[in-house]
Amino acid sequence: MSTLGADNESITISVTNISIKGAGFDRHITIFSPEGRLFQVEYAFKAINLANITSLGVTGKDSAVLISQKKIPDKLLDPATVSYVFNITPSIGMVATGSIADARSLAMRSRSAAAEFRYKYGYEIPVETLSKQIANTSQIYTQRAYMRPLGVAATYCQVDFTDEGRGPQVFKCDPAGYFTGVKACATGPKQQEATAYLEKKLKKSGAVRGDWKETVEFAITALSSVLGSDFRKNDIEIGLATEGKFRILTPDEIDERLIAIAEKD
Repeated sequence: MSTLGADNESITISVTNISIKGAGFDRHITIFSPEGRLFQVEYAFKAINLANITSLGVTGKDSAVLISQKKIPDKLLDPATVSYVFNITPSIGMVATGSIADARSLAMRSRSAAAEFRYKYGYEIPVETLSKQIANTSQIYTQRAYMRPLGVAATYCQVDFTDEGRGPQVFKCDPAGYFTGVKACATGPKQQEATAYLEKKLKKSGAVRGDWKETVEFAITALSSVLGSDFRKNDIEIGLATEGKFRILTPDEIDERLIAIAEKD
C-alpha cells in the first residue's frame, strides 16, 4: 500500500497480489500446458466415450468388416435414422464412434473429399488417401482457435485387389489428426479390452483367414466377448467391404450370422 500527496489531497493505492494456480490451460485449444499437453484435444478423446458405444474394424482374407453397437435413445425414434456406419463411396465405408452429430458431419466431409478427388483425377479415392486428408484437416483444427476438434473417431475400410491396391484395408483416424493402417482396431469405452482381445486372437494370422461370413462372425464374437453380452439383430450394425463394394448388412443378414455363431457353439 502506498500514499501519494498532491495539492493537500492524498490518494491511497492498494495493491493486491493475485496468485495464479493451475491457470486455465484448457480454456483455449491453441495453448500448451507446461507439460506439453493440449487439454482440449484430450477432452475430445474423452467425448468419444460419452456415447458409450464400442466399435471394431477387422480385416479378413478378402473382406473388411466394421461393427458397432446400436443404441436407440428414445423409443419414438425411427431406428433406421440412427446409424454410426456410413457409405462414403461405392467401395469405402466408415464407422464413427462418439458424438452422432459430429459423426454425420465427418461423414459429409469425407464424401465431399472423395467426390472432389473423383472429379479431379477421374477415379475413386483410395482409402489411405481419404484417411490422410481427413486426418490432416483434423490436425489443423488443433492449431486454430476458430474450430473445435470433432468428438468422434473414424474407422475407414476398403478392399482393393487392383494392381496398385493392397487388398482389405482398415484405417483409423482420431481427433488429434493421427491416422494409421491397422489389421484390426477398436474404439470406444471398451477399447483397451477389445484391443487386447484382437491382439490375442490375431497374433499369429494377422487377419481372419476365411471368407466374408467368417470375418463378420469373428467381429460379432469379438465385440460380444468384450462387452460380455449376447446380441440380437437390432443391437448391432455391420458394414462389409468386399472387392470394389461396400454395403451395410440388413438386420436379417445379421440374424443369419448370429444363428450361425449359435450353431457353432
